[in-house]
Amino acid sequence: MRSSKDAFTMIEVVFVIVILGILAAIAVPKMAATRIDAQIAKGKADVASIRSSIISERQARLIKGDSKWITKLHSSSTSYFDNNGTSSSSILMYAVVPEDKDGHWHGAAAAGANKWAYKYKVGGVDVTFTYDNQNGTFTCSTTTGTQKQKDMCKKLIH
Repeated sequence: MRSSKDAFTMIEVVFVIVILGILAAIAVPKMAATRIDAQIAKGKADVASIRSSIISERQARLIKGDSKWITKLHSSSTSYFDNNGTSSSSILMYAVVPEDKDGHWHGAAAAGANKWAYKYKVGGVDVTFTYDNQNGTFTCSTTTGTQKQKDMCKKLIH
């Protein structure tokens, strides 16, 4: 008589399912942490690009004899960092379409005299960056807001 094994036993199947469950329990939290790290990296790159663009626009204006900083970093509520709201010159090579979800900018609003606020959402936390058109700064606060906002701000600007 010839003995052949045509299928897996129930114990073998259960064993494989248990191993896959353990691997999934380890992998899913690691992927969530990786997603937040990617959002922080994207935010850091965006902030660096925005700051560099503000300086470049300032230098171009100085050459033309205009010593004013950019008025604001958006021209409408449907795209940010596209121009200064008063000219056709681009701040970034690409306009940022605002979306209220992780890894995106949203919520441009006046934040007082000569200031504009832009929010960047990372890990479900809105970090508010303020652009001051009197001195050309674009930064977030590491001293105000919730502890999560302060921590995320530090990660985005350091």
